[in-house]
Amino acid sequence: MARLENREALQELRNSLQTEKKEDQKRLISLCAGSGCGAYGTEKVYQALIDELARQGVRNDVDVKLTGCHGFCEKGPIMVIHPEGIFYSQLKEKHIPEIVEKTIINGELVDSLLFKDPSTKKKITKEEDIPFYQLQQRIIFGNNILSDPTRIEDYIGLGGYSALEKALFDMTPEEIIGQIKESGLRGRGGGGFPTGIKWETCRRHEGDRYIICNADEGDPGAYMDRSLLEGNPNSIIEGMIIGAIAIGSHDGYVYVRHEYPLAVKNLSIALKRAEDLGLLGKDILGSGFDFEIHVSRGGGAFVCGESTALMASLEGDPGRPRAKYIHTVEKGLRQNPSNLNNVETWANVPVIINKGAEWFSSIGTEGSTGTKIFSLVGKVVNTGLVEVPMGTTLRTIIFDIGGGIPKKKKFKAVQSGGPSGGCIPEQFLDLGVDFDELTKVGSMMGSGGMIVMDQDTCMVDIARYFLDFLREESCGQCNPCREGIKRMLEVLTDICQGKGKEGDIELLEDLGTMIRKFSLCGLGTSAPNPVLTTIKYFRDEYEAHIRDKKCPAGVCKELFYYEIDEELCTGCRLCALKCPQDAVTGEKKKPHKLDQDKCIKCGICYDACKFNAIVVR
Repeated sequence: MARLENREALQELRNSLQTEKKEDQKRLISLCAGSGCGAYGTEKVYQALIDELARQGVRNDVDVKLTGCHGFCEKGPIMVIHPEGIFYSQLKEKHIPEIVEKTIINGELVDSLLFKDPSTKKKITKEEDIPFYQLQQRIIFGNNILSDPTRIEDYIGLGGYSALEKALFDMTPEEIIGQIKESGLRGRGGGGFPTGIKWETCRRHEGDRYIICNADEGDPGAYMDRSLLEGNPNSIIEGMIIGAIAIGSHDGYVYVRHEYPLAVKNLSIALKRAEDLGLLGKDILGSGFDFEIHVSRGGGAFVCGESTALMASLEGDPGRPRAKYIHTVEKGLRQNPSNLNNVETWANVPVIINKGAEWFSSIGTEGSTGTKIFSLVGKVVNTGLVEVPMGTTLRTIIFDIGGGIPKKKKFKAVQSGGPSGGCIPEQFLDLGVDFDELTKVGSMMGSGGMIVMDQDTCMVDIARYFLDFLREESCGQCNPCREGIKRMLEVLTDICQGKGKEGDIELLEDLGTMIRKFSLCGLGTSAPNPVLTTIKYFRDEYEAHIRDKKCPAGVCKELFYYEIDEELCTGCRLCALKCPQDAVTGEKKKPHKLDQDKCIKCGICYDACKFNAIVVR
């Protein structure tokens, strides 16, 4: 494909691609090839599909597209057959012959592969009718399921780079910044700072200005940015170029987490194709504007997600934060004005330029506009990526979209905002999720991770787990973070081991307040959140650990034991068969007994029992 020398050439290409699509009578099969579905075996399913289509003589009648993540990661590998929108999930190679024979050739459904709604037990044919998707508003994530991320033609055919064209030829930098400001877009990486104000401030400062994309996504359980980079890298590229026009930058960097090889691969392909077409590099679309984007692999440290640490890492130095007496928009990378936003923020930019600030600001809440992608994981039926308008309640996300808690267990809490986020209890399930509301209850938006916990979760142990992670990831520069987190972890560990004593709760609160006030960077100032919120909302669990030497959830091994309730035990022998220590004895159809000397408290018997006869004491 020849280099596009002007906007007319881009428009002509887009029109020809859209006309070609309208005239194409072929069926389209899209297969999710994101990292999640890939781990379940998408590549094998894809190859089996290609082979079977050829064997049945219909290969030329069907387009097969490997797309980005569809979001419903619990059900991978996922296939959607267009134009009907037929949704098949949890595919294996053995399913392919039947799909080709029944659906592709004869137009029939493969009933066994359709999605079955857990609540209604009804089978649903179309992807758009599944509650998980039906309740979302996928303005950023939606194109993931429609295009091959390695084909820039797919992105252009869907309207891609029309926002760039508009920004280059129809708008001034001030008008671009004005649209972003009016839209109310706030940074999706965790800070929630108004994007337009950041751009405006960076533009005011003299120097070789830089545009930076933060893709160093390190929160446990979070993979929104990875999936966007894997599935729709051109949306991020387009957003960055528009940002560069706005602030007057000619150099950009994407700082990608080292553990994201597929994201790097697809991004690199997209960058090369954009440059070949004249959409990136020198004299973009004949406008005279130059902008280059470089890819840098992350240093492997969680703290490198912090802006100043990230820029230090880009310079080849250890990723350590610095005090922000001077903000990075004035002196950032190489002591020059630097504008850093995360992946999701950049992906919002083309949408705002195309559809307008008024349209974007009509979505969400007054102080938090637009949508947000959340990573919904943990003790929830439907795990995956969820894009909803800001202000959507936790109840809607966890129960209506997420399908609720598995095995009819009770919801206990949800942690939002990554390892430094707070744990939100049941009483706030009707809280609208946005930057401000989450802060009011002691948590934060963060990058969008949500970890759901059920009745079997020990909140003291959860606080200990996240603090242990943060201790490992602290850069160690400042005393409050380095020593304070270590001391809090020691106290929490003692409590979990039955060594807690009166005054420990108050000590944790004092330490948490000190670390919040005096730490150098955001990692330290937010690190106490898991501890302080669990103390605030689940203080009774801390008191049970300290005063009664009991773990109510049956997690802290030193503080509980399992016992078989003889009245409930049916003698089915399932617990005895699964016990790795042979600690369960008894005859079939008679109550069993558990030998406490042999029991290692692994919980296998507890999970296996169908009659709730294994109880925690």
